[in-house]
Amino acid sequence: MATAAVLGGPTAHWVESFQKAREEGSGSGTWRGRWRRRSVISFGSKNRTIGVAAKNQQITHANNTVSNFKRFHGRAFNDPFIQKEKENLSYDLVPLKNGGVGIKVMYMGEEHLFSVEQITAMLLTKLKETAENSLKKPVTDCVISVLGTAFDPFLGGKNFDEKLVEHFCAEFKTKYKLDAKSKIRALLRLYQECEKLKKLMSSNSTDLPLNIECFMNDKDVSGKMNRSQFEELCAELLQKIEVPLYSLMEQTHLKVEDVSAVEIVGGATRIPAVKERIAKFFGKDISTTLNADEAVARGCALQCAILSPAFKVREFSVTDAVPFPISLIWNHDSEDTEGVHEVFSRNHAAPFSKVLTFLRRGPFELEAFYSDPQGVPYPEAKIGRFVVQNVSAQKDGEKSRVKVKVRVNTHGIFTISTASMVEKVPAEENEMSSEADMECLNQRPPENPDTDKNVQQDNSEAGTQPQVQTDAQQTSQSPPSPELTSEENKIPDADKANEKKVDQPPEAKKPKIKVVNVELPIEANLVWQLGKDLLNMYIETEGKMIMQDKLEKERNDAKNAVEEYVYEFRDKLCGPYEKFICEQDHQNFLRLLTETEDWLYEEGEDQAKQAYVDKLEELMKIGTPVKVRFQEAEERPKMFEELGQRLQHYAKIAADFRNKDEKYNHIDESEMKKVEKSVNEVMEWMNNVMNAQAKKSLDQDPVVRAQEIKTKIKELNNTCEPVVTQPKPKIESPKLERTPNGPNIDKKEEDLEDKNNFGAEPPHQNGECYPNEKNSVNMDLD
Repeated sequence: MATAAVLGGPTAHWVESFQKAREEGSGSGTWRGRWRRRSVISFGSKNRTIGVAAKNQQITHANNTVSNFKRFHGRAFNDPFIQKEKENLSYDLVPLKNGGVGIKVMYMGEEHLFSVEQITAMLLTKLKETAENSLKKPVTDCVISVLGTAFDPFLGGKNFDEKLVEHFCAEFKTKYKLDAKSKIRALLRLYQECEKLKKLMSSNSTDLPLNIECFMNDKDVSGKMNRSQFEELCAELLQKIEVPLYSLMEQTHLKVEDVSAVEIVGGATRIPAVKERIAKFFGKDISTTLNADEAVARGCALQCAILSPAFKVREFSVTDAVPFPISLIWNHDSEDTEGVHEVFSRNHAAPFSKVLTFLRRGPFELEAFYSDPQGVPYPEAKIGRFVVQNVSAQKDGEKSRVKVKVRVNTHGIFTISTASMVEKVPAEENEMSSEADMECLNQRPPENPDTDKNVQQDNSEAGTQPQVQTDAQQTSQSPPSPELTSEENKIPDADKANEKKVDQPPEAKKPKIKVVNVELPIEANLVWQLGKDLLNMYIETEGKMIMQDKLEKERNDAKNAVEEYVYEFRDKLCGPYEKFICEQDHQNFLRLLTETEDWLYEEGEDQAKQAYVDKLEELMKIGTPVKVRFQEAEERPKMFEELGQRLQHYAKIAADFRNKDEKYNHIDESEMKKVEKSVNEVMEWMNNVMNAQAKKSLDQDPVVRAQEIKTKIKELNNTCEPVVTQPKPKIESPKLERTPNGPNIDKKEEDLEDKNNFGAEPPHQNGECYPNEKNSVNMDLD
């Protein structure tokens, strides 16, 4: 069973690894809280470093370390936002052939150009790998949260950091004559320190220092700021807070009085001034019961649990919404005018499908776009073009009815999923369906392969607004199709149906027509969509880099193994291992360890994996015997003690047997002799090896190993234990028989009584009366 993964806000978290994820990196312990720290990829001469480790290389390898790239998605290189951001980046941005944003880095000693999509795929691949290593199972699905409803993409923690950076850049230029923007490493260090200062000011209102050693040209710089100055510096950003709040209330059709509680999440909400403005807007205290960094990830984790069959959660529904209105535009058949229809309004429920009907004689094109370009946070309002192919006129020359299904799926992606043409063909004699019947059937929306329950039926003709029904569940109750004739829609009266006009000749039999739906191919051209060839090339390139990363990891692991062995053994040779190696070998081995250490940091710095494997084998050839002697000296006495205890145990049992102890008198003498023989043999063996081992010094190989002693213990137990644990045979007690009218009598006693009573008068039977007996009883009979 695959485990679902969660990417929250836009960040990541895995359901089952919600707590386990704390193993990597510090902080909140969720993907949501660590996306900013993890969204760093450093390219080296042999491999890539992704995540926390790459964060440490952001300054030392600034030109080849990529970060803060998420907002480049869906933008052209000539976008003003890209050109502005380009000035503050440590790496180079270049235009791609399709006009998108490319990132240029040095990788494997060569210059490489990667798209933003490739960089993001690298990060997600690493997150998936980390989760799978933690969960010990494959991860195939994920949940991604995307900001919607009302938000400002340029109002976040990074924007507050930029205000501080601009302030201190100007201050250092005046105070120290240093231009921090001229050196990217100095600028990155300033960004890091400003972020720390911002966090400190959230909990302290006093003046706080900012100190950076060797900032530029071996000069130390310092500055200070307090919360009041910070709020004054960020006044422009703080004023923008109310704008998305007003938009939120407008879109949800709520008043401030209708809101009962306000919970704030996100790192920037910890800034006191941000809290104050939100509280002032709603006129009530705000709640901070949720972890600001983890809240979105926890919501994604819950959604994962809902979707996963492995978890059972309380039943409740989450309805996503389309954040921006989406419209379709098309050209009328053989006309220059255009038709426009908004298919999904703002905050329309998603996933959702609608069916539009067009009258066409040939193929036609639909273009999807966002109805309100100003409200979209990206400059491109177009979604894509869709060409409905293989459309033809009916045989009688009339326009064909083409049903087009538009859909926003569970991922919030708009598409035209299917198209079909209604075609009239003559019916066979045995087919009873008429055109009217089939028309009524076609009023029902086509079956949705995605099992979507939310389907609307639109009837659109060129030049007319579509007539939209409420939803799929209500289509059977909708009024009859206007294309059907009034006679077809009427329910005839029973009496009138039976009437016949004698003077009217019989009507000619009409030819029967059936209607079929012909599926039509759709050619989709989405904006910024990767072509199949380009996508396959990206996948192939990523596969090669993953393999290279794996090989480099193995090489580094082999190198680290040599380094760890050198440090570990050198310490132990001067400690617990010192007695287990002779003086001459001790000095030689220490010299070899030192030479290996020097080799690692000089010519062995960048060797092949096999070179490190060979070097480790060379060291272990000398070190392993020393380690074994130490381990044997620790374990051997314990094994000898255990063996001695078992010998004493079995020897005592043998002595008790010879002394006629009742506990063992049931054991056969031949069996007990086997025990005595085994005890004597093992005892002799133990005395011999102990004497021989006593003559050996600690720096010599042992005469006997702990494993051999353990084997002897097992052999001794296998021989003796079955004999000494034999159970005594059970002695059966004499059986008692119950007489018909008396107590149980021993069978022997019964036989004795029979002999004594031989020849006597037989016992009376029940119910027999003897009137001559003295003790007979007179009975009155009624």
